[in-house]
Amino acid sequence: MTHQIDELIRRIRELEEELEQELLKKRDNFQFVIEKKRIRFAEEVARQQRRLKTGLLRYIAEARPLNILTAPFIYSGIIPFVLLDLFLFCYQSICFPIYGIAKVNRKKYLVFDRTDLPYLNLVEKFNCFYCSYGNGLAAFFREIAARTEQYWCPIKHARRIRAAHDRYPRFFEYGDADSYSKGLERLRAELLKQEDK
Repeated sequence: MTHQIDELIRRIRELEEELEQELLKKRDNFQFVIEKKRIRFAEEVARQQRRLKTGLLRYIAEARPLNILTAPFIYSGIIPFVLLDLFLFCYQSICFPIYGIAKVNRKKYLVFDRTDLPYLNLVEKFNCFYCSYGNGLAAFFREIAARTEQYWCPIKHARRIRAAHDRYPRFFEYGDADSYSKGLERLRAELLKQEDK
């Protein structure tokens, strides 16, 4: 059973890589390069994109009133985001070395490149920054939680769970005490060698 699961996981990763290559081909149509972590568009492309930019005053004037009214509530989420970010830093800085778990590289999860898009105004760029931070932080948190789960309780649930993390398929079957007792140290050892892709 484990060999079949490992093979399926390998095939899924190959398909993900193939999909990534196809998406990169599509991305090449937009003629940009990455220089020192900044995105640079070909001048003609950037010029065309700037022409499509909605001015800040027009953007606000055309916004739905409910969008404006709910904005303070949405943006107040920055407070728990920053507190969670700080907690995750402390959590993995203190606990992961003790457990022998490789730390999750935060930079791989928090990407802020949308602010380089010439067709976005200041509010749109801030919104993109905010969403990138929230979703990147959620992914970062999920990987830290997944590594913690792999260390302490790598057992599948009896019921099917929605959107399981990438580590979940390698966990032990619910009720398989023999595999758990024989394989727990192996799964823990994998965490020490873990590298972020």
